[in-house]
Amino acid sequence: MSRTEAWFHHSSNLLVGGTGLVYAWMLFFVTSDDEFSVWNHPLQGATHDLHLVVAPLLAVSFGIVWIAHASKRIRLKQKPGRMTGLALCISFLPMLFSAYFLQVAVDEEWRSIWKWVHTATSVFWLAGYAMHQLLPKKKKKKAKPI
Repeated sequence: MSRTEAWFHHSSNLLVGGTGLVYAWMLFFVTSDDEFSVWNHPLQGATHDLHLVVAPLLAVSFGIVWIAHASKRIRLKQKPGRMTGLALCISFLPMLFSAYFLQVAVDEEWRSIWKWVHTATSVFWLAGYAMHQLLPKKKKKKAKPI
């Protein structure tokens, strides 16, 4: 995977994860002073819109990482970072599809279900992504000079 691809993936994760965390904070932890307000925070709508606009970047970057990095590692059964990498690969599709279904669901019960599925898989994704980046990787042994 090239530096540009890695930079794009890290940036898209930062944008989508950041806007998602801020939006979740506004949705779950902030209460509005106005009892008739649709939003809990004045910037909640803008944050939601920004999250929706930048989310496709993460889908594209995941595809790039899958082709350039993950599928090769899985196929070659390379061990360093494998568990967190597999967890990321497994959690991405439920996160992606629950986000889509959340946007198109009309029934309030299904919207609630997709909201919780998306929240849970997103938290799992962000934790797995942080672990995948921060856990030390085993370095390849260098050949000793003769």
